[in-house]
Amino acid sequence: MTQPLAVATAARYRAYGPRQLNEISARFGIPAPVRETARLLSQVFPFRVNEYVLTNLIDWRQVPDDPIYQMVFPQPTMLSIKDTKRLAGLTGAELSSAVRDIRARLNPHPSGQRELNVPTLDGAELPGMQHKYRETVLYFPGHGQTCHAYCTYCFRWAQFVGDPDLQFAAPDPCRLVGYLGRHPEVSDVLVTGGDPLVMSTDRLRAHLEPILAVESVRTIRLGTKSVAYWPYRFTADRDADDLLRLFEQIVTTGRTVAVMAHFSHPRELDPEVAQHAVARIRATGAAVYCQAPLIARVNDQAEIWTRLWRAELGLGAVPYYLFVERDTGPHDYFKVPLARAVEIFQAAYRDLPGLARTVRGPVMSAKPGKVVVDGAAGEFLQLRFLQARDPALVGRPFLARYPAGAAWLDELALDPSTPADIAAAIQG
Repeated sequence: MTQPLAVATAARYRAYGPRQLNEISARFGIPAPVRETARLLSQVFPFRVNEYVLTNLIDWRQVPDDPIYQMVFPQPTMLSIKDTKRLAGLTGAELSSAVRDIRARLNPHPSGQRELNVPTLDGAELPGMQHKYRETVLYFPGHGQTCHAYCTYCFRWAQFVGDPDLQFAAPDPCRLVGYLGRHPEVSDVLVTGGDPLVMSTDRLRAHLEPILAVESVRTIRLGTKSVAYWPYRFTADRDADDLLRLFEQIVTTGRTVAVMAHFSHPRELDPEVAQHAVARIRATGAAVYCQAPLIARVNDQAEIWTRLWRAELGLGAVPYYLFVERDTGPHDYFKVPLARAVEIFQAAYRDLPGLARTVRGPVMSAKPGKVVVDGAAGEFLQLRFLQARDPALVGRPFLARYPAGAAWLDELALDPSTPADIAAAIQG
């Protein structure tokens, strides 16, 4: 692998997009056909990478099979052959129309996010917010609707394609605070995006401090990939120390600050700067919880997850969720059948020490809630609600038959003995 850059150089953030594919190809030896396919598919899927990922995380000797390369560069069969050929022959307005059509068919807002999750205040929908579970509100600051690099499998890919109609984005926290004031059952605000840690500390502070006026909010979570894709945010950025002081200040109010770190592969924790970033976060009193989806071609082997969870535990972070890839975007490219997902999770889990067995999975964040697959027996999967729109469903087990290759909840057939309320939630 290419030698890491010195801190002084690597800490100068530089992003690359489709216009820089020629430069990237020249530096790292990407063949012209591979480059042009990536350029073509970036018309549909967002593409963004940075110097740290290019230089420190991708093993260019293994491209195109390298897992990090698969994570950040659009791949040839992420679209159907028909759609790929269609794009190749179009320009201008016809190309834009085809792109919109393809995106619309890729289920850009899965699990009823736009139809069911958007809350209202005084009869008006609140932009940049989702309220799916009783205790938790998701908040999407408008300035945080990008990432240091984009994951090709991201279920929020539609946030990044420049279409305002597909975005969740709040200009400021005023309406969030008003909503929280009327909903004291909400104890947990998850600040997400995009990635809220692309914002400067001053901007982040402007979004977080007003929330502290709401006494019923006891936990502030920050969903982020920055520890993996840009750990200098916590070590060498101009306002890195200010960011850590902000965490400390929130902790001193008696709240829990939880950095929900997205680590997809153990290589993301190999660089010393990433390990240092985790240590600095934890030194503020904030907790680090780790989660990622199970992705074909990236981490669909039990030993990868065992290594990842052991590395997280070794840094004092908490292994939290192994998710099932959502049914959106290039789902067919990355999906892993549920029966295989159970095998991978259980094999990895068996090799963990007790303190790492905090991890739960495989978990589907589906329309009715978070559904974990506890195991397979014959033709049945045993499933259970970890979280649900209807709190009465939480913890409830049920059985479902699974056809070969089934990779999502709606591909399963509920056992006839399934309680009526569970069946209604899943089939509704």
